[in-house]
Amino acid sequence: MESVKRMQLILLTAIALLPFGAVNQLQAQAASRDAALSKALQDVYLYWRKAMIIKNHNAWKQVTASHRMASIQNRILSEKGEYPADIFKLPTAPPTLAGLKLLRARSKGVTAKLVYFGKVDFGVGGDPTDNLLVLSFVHEGRGWKYDTAEFVNLGNLKDVRAELRSGNLGYVDGAAFLPTGVKPPMPVIVRRAKYIAKVYTYCPGREVRVKVNRVSTHRFQDTQQSEVVIGGARDGVNELWYSIKDLPGYKGDDPITVRVYLMSQIAGVKPVKVYQYQTQKGEKPKAQGSVVFQVDAATRAKVLGR
Repeated sequence: MESVKRMQLILLTAIALLPFGAVNQLQAQAASRDAALSKALQDVYLYWRKAMIIKNHNAWKQVTASHRMASIQNRILSEKGEYPADIFKLPTAPPTLAGLKLLRARSKGVTAKLVYFGKVDFGVGGDPTDNLLVLSFVHEGRGWKYDTAEFVNLGNLKDVRAELRSGNLGYVDGAAFLPTGVKPPMPVIVRRAKYIAKVYTYCPGREVRVKVNRVSTHRFQDTQQSEVVIGGARDGVNELWYSIKDLPGYKGDDPITVRVYLMSQIAGVKPVKVYQYQTQKGEKPKAQGSVVFQVDAATRAKVLGR
């Protein structure tokens, strides 16, 4: 222990003895590296976004991470869609970076993230408010490839929104905004689903993670949203695991909802709810749970008509 303390003292002394100009040079080099990284990543995203808008499959393949392409194929098959034709069928356009402020550009190993703050515009009209957009990338072959975009709604985190506006970036230095350094695993390609299933959650101020049948993983943050279950639901017993936790800065007691729906494939027939976990306002949700839900003959007849 004494030798460790001695080494720490030597390092601190060495840093203190660095000429002022050398310190400035090191800071300039670090800033230059950050600028180069942010430009390289931003160029990849803009190229990917253009490929999506003009529906250029070859361009899309050039800059999309391999595991993400497999994940998108799984999603399309789980919705009984057509791959690759349905790659470009999105509910909204990929958000523009115009008008957003870049807060952080970080890389670790083969992963990197850009964090933007501002009025994230998905082109659906209305008056966007200040929120966060987190872009993730993976290094493959000769360069960076686009992975995902995550929209972080700060509507229930008004203190955080005010901090970011004032220049306090402590919130985006949390673990959720840091690259992991580990490339996401390549998913197993699923078969075309028999039943189209969706996980829905309403989780103001909370993070909800869900896994269905040990295959389909989902993460929701401070949102009201649904996502398709990869692989769809199965005949008979289906497994579901969830976890719930407050986001940093959340002090509310809003209700929370987690549901699974089977989407009807008969015109005019509404989705069938096959699972629900729901709390009342003021009720503390369970930290996690493991449950099952059934797809029986009656449910099958409702959604498939046979």
